[in-house]
Amino acid sequence: MSELQRKIIEELKVSPVIDVEQEVRKSIDFLKAYAKKHHFLKSFVLGISGGQDSTLVGKLAQMAVDELNAESGGKNYAFIAIRMPYGVQFDEQDCEDALAYIKPTEIITVNIKDAVDASARALQAAGIELSDFAKGNEKARERMKVQFSVAAMRDGVVLGTDHGAEAITGFFTKFGDGGADLMPIYRLNKRQGRQILAYLDCPQHLYLKVPTADLEENRPAIPDEVALGLTYDQIDDYLEGKTIPDEARVVLEAHYLRSQHKRHLPITIFDDFWK
Repeated sequence: MSELQRKIIEELKVSPVIDVEQEVRKSIDFLKAYAKKHHFLKSFVLGISGGQDSTLVGKLAQMAVDELNAESGGKNYAFIAIRMPYGVQFDEQDCEDALAYIKPTEIITVNIKDAVDASARALQAAGIELSDFAKGNEKARERMKVQFSVAAMRDGVVLGTDHGAEAITGFFTKFGDGGADLMPIYRLNKRQGRQILAYLDCPQHLYLKVPTADLEENRPAIPDEVALGLTYDQIDDYLEGKTIPDEARVVLEAHYLRSQHKRHLPITIFDDFWK
């Protein structure tokens, strides 16, 4: 194992093998402890897309809420699942299936199309023509804005779905889906998330589906692995300390080095990034 691989694994806290039951307990206890410490908190808020990661975090959040309510003898806490399609979602049924599986306390639907398109038009009027990729980031940031607005009005905090395989590649939008308050599955890789969903009796099609961010209109529903140039199995193997083909390793480590700014708070004069 190279020094860089060892450094990355240590930074992202990924274990090569997990006890699934223990990891479920860790995430639930993390959410419960935060809620008990911060007495203002009445809800957890998360956007549900119908993909593996939001399905997992949503289920863990609802389990935490159910335990908190049982312990307090009331209905003091809620998990608010937010649907945020841009127009019509191509995998609408998967999203419906995820919500049926999670059984959230409350479901809110906000269609972000008008807001994103209005922002794009305002920028265009100022002489800034958004690329398809930049507009995709606009969608991700609009979704996070919606979640923080809901959290503000419901005494809540926003959950994120970032995990080891996304963190190492920087495969998230800065201040978009990377801008949450709490990250309950940070430390897991992609296959470990699948293991947990299988343990929690999630419908298989939700965690075996091809992962896609679905943000670009010129390349709708492009698979993550195509966009990244390597497979999640290769990423997970690397994070578990295994050897992967040199070509994949070079691509992966380049993603990591190029995206360091995404895993860091805003840079100040005391940081090394600008030097």
